[in-house]
Amino acid sequence: METIHVATKQKEYDIFIEHGLLKQLGKLISQVWSARKVLVITDSNVGPLYLSAVNDQLNGAGFQTTDITVPAGESSKSWDVLQQTIKACADSHLSRVDGIIALGGGVIGDLAGLTASLWLRGISFIQIPTSLLAQVDSSVGGKTAIDIDSGKNLVGSFYQPDLVVIDPDTLKTLSSRVTVEGYGEVVKCAAMNGGDFWDLIEQVQSADDILKNAVALIHHSISFKAKVVSQDEREGNLRRLLNFGHTIGHGVEFAAHGRLFHGEAVAVGTSQVCKQFERFGLTAKGTSAKVTAALQAVGLPLTDPVLGSPAMYAAMRHDKKVRGKQLTFVYLKKIGEPAFYPVNVDHLEDWLQLDQPSGK
Repeated sequence: METIHVATKQKEYDIFIEHGLLKQLGKLISQVWSARKVLVITDSNVGPLYLSAVNDQLNGAGFQTTDITVPAGESSKSWDVLQQTIKACADSHLSRVDGIIALGGGVIGDLAGLTASLWLRGISFIQIPTSLLAQVDSSVGGKTAIDIDSGKNLVGSFYQPDLVVIDPDTLKTLSSRVTVEGYGEVVKCAAMNGGDFWDLIEQVQSADDILKNAVALIHHSISFKAKVVSQDEREGNLRRLLNFGHTIGHGVEFAAHGRLFHGEAVAVGTSQVCKQFERFGLTAKGTSAKVTAALQAVGLPLTDPVLGSPAMYAAMRHDKKVRGKQLTFVYLKKIGEPAFYPVNVDHLEDWLQLDQPSGK
């Protein structure tokens, strides 16, 4: 079993990665938690696949479980659904010594983590991510949030889990599009890390290749992110590296109103920022071609009709990463060498030279 240890100033915890871990869940969680009440939060896609088996594992290990299933999709990162999960905590009579388990993708991880951070001012929680996006990104690092009308992830907290259990077998139940979406975050990390991680990326040419190399891709991605998070838990400086591709990507995702998955929007943002900085001469020649080739190899988008739209720019100006009037872009000097570049938000339209989709 692959194990990655995360050590922040607030908490230390392990991430376990291995095929078949859901069948060992009771034993794994018993190593971290004593017997207690547990609320399992899942969604309408994941629940029918795994909830019964997870409850059986937990009950068999002495945990008393209740559960709540929310609608699948980004729309569940909302005030209304957060109220439902808080009510489920109350109905389950969870005390400060009880816990919450997130069973699902990134939406569920964000929602369950925020619920755990708020209930009784904070109770324990565990992440069981079932999508590639959640396994390589959102389940690690302690960011929890919901969306509001003004933008994505604007209401949230930093709240670390007690354990992350990753079973790559759950990827077999995903559609090709959902698997490929998560790979957008993998390419983002690999481009900043370079070395063996980037070498592996250049071997991936299809969604099947992602599944064949799932353990290695997940391990590399989490190792990179864990190293960053351990040094900068609350995004004071170094952790801003993880925003590579997101500065434009979040704006595109918000303007697309659910038409694009998160990883697809990140792919658009990653491609565009690489091309932009190569035009400036700040990124080594040929770097953007390498990055876009890796994204295109599995069918990830490089552009979108909302790119350069007023809605995209409005979302970028309301991005939680804006400090004063400065929005800091992460770019690559070359593969394996990321850097920061601040831009005044009043000058975004003039500064950005985006590749417009055909016919736009």
